[in-house]
Amino acid sequence: MARKIFQSGRKDELTLSNPQEEIIDRGGFIFYAKYNDEILGTFSLLKADNETFELSKMAVSDKAQGLGIGNKFLDFCIEFAKENNIKRLFLYSNTRLLPAIHLYKKFGFIEIPLEDGVYERADIKMEKILT
Repeated sequence: MARKIFQSGRKDELTLSNPQEEIIDRGGFIFYAKYNDEILGTFSLLKADNETFELSKMAVSDKAQGLGIGNKFLDFCIEFAKENNIKRLFLYSNTRLLPAIHLYKKFGFIEIPLEDGVYERADIKMEKILT
């Protein structure tokens, strides 16, 4: 999968080691990009409430970088959210991940205040209000 730039924190480890319980059973979703029977990327939507979901765990395989999978993920994510009456998406990231931040901004995510202690790796929080 994608290169690890930052150490995962406790919340990341819990979510990634128990996706059924931590994501699906709590009303969230996990999506994959598959090509020729190979998973090239993934992202999840974690339910915060009935109208708000966190876009999380988005990653694209190193060998699939530059193929537009991130763009396709965000196109799909926003369409899926609208079809499912999700009104707000938010995400946590790190400003050192310049291509990711650029991608989120391209899709209309804006920076909002970051609360302390959610993810060790995060130094930015962004949201997109869907209409």
